Amino acid sequence: MTQKIRWGVLGVSKFAREKVIPAMRGCQHAEIAAIASRDGGRAREAAERLGIPIAYGSYEELLADPGIGVIYNPLPNHLHVPWSIKAAEAGKHVLCEKPVAMNAAECALLLEARGRCGVVIAEAFMVAVHPQWLRAREIARSGEIGAVRSIITAFSYFNRDAANVRNVPEYGGGALMDIGCYAIFTSRFILGEEPESVQASIRNDAEFQVDILTSGILRFPSADSIFTCGARHSYYQRSQIIGEQGRIEIEIPFNAPPGKPSRIFVEAGGALRTEEFPACNQYTIQGDLFSLAVRHGGAPPVPLESSLANMAAIDALFRSAASGRAERPAM
Repeated sequence: MTQKIRWGVLGVSKFAREKVIPAMRGCQHAEIAAIASRDGGRAREAAERLGIPIAYGSYEELLADPGIGVIYNPLPNHLHVPWSIKAAEAGKHVLCEKPVAMNAAECALLLEARGRCGVVIAEAFMVAVHPQWLRAREIARSGEIGAVRSIITAFSYFNRDAANVRNVPEYGGGALMDIGCYAIFTSRFILGEEPESVQASIRNDAEFQVDILTSGILRFPSADSIFTCGARHSYYQRSQIIGEQGRIEIEIPFNAPPGKPSRIFVEAGGALRTEEFPACNQYTIQGDLFSLAVRHGGAPPVPLESSLANMAAIDALFRSAASGRAERPAM
């Protein structure tokens, strides 16, 4: 059996500890071999609880470990680019959490580092590997529901924790960066196009000065995508892909539960059917596919070129909210 690629994790974020690291125990081609924190005690505690062999008391120590081939970067948004570049310069491949950068200009720095250092760097949009999204894209492009004309997405949760990085503007907080990015990415994923223009309405929290409600319209060459995302709402998520002759509804589009089947609903030809997918963990699949891209030199599930386009759309949405008019994404 081929030896697994050894991964190291930057930081001890709750998301990494509770979602990604446990999921990657199931990987066939990857293993989490080390974890680092600027607090050595927290790193050792996380390593012991999660069964990780090595704990480091600094990020620099992890990057200096010659036995680590891939770095997973789930740090706060403002640290994504600096530490991903440091990892690349240390000869490590990097899977970085979304959003991969604070803006498109920062994302361009990652492309430069990727070429200069000869490593794979990619954004962790795990939805790109989930069978329900792959099947939805297949149906949407097959013509079964006719030409796709609209995509409608809603995603929300409630978070008023002042200490949470999502409520700190300097850290790249806010609903658009945290969850609105999914609506943009999945629309591009389904359509295979880039938005020609975007328009947004943004409501900011008076205390934290991050957006807590962002609604947007993305105008693609063939369709419109409409989304709303909120951080002071009840928890909810749903995606609809509407064609000239039918529609696809994704029941739990983004946080598909790993312990039970996922479902999409397809209405076509006057009939409604449910397609069910066996339970799977999208973070496990993501880890394996990234590792295979590293091992065999192929493209990762979400290349940086796609990330640059996604960040350009986010930038344009922020500009639109400020200008009050439609804006064109610029890369």
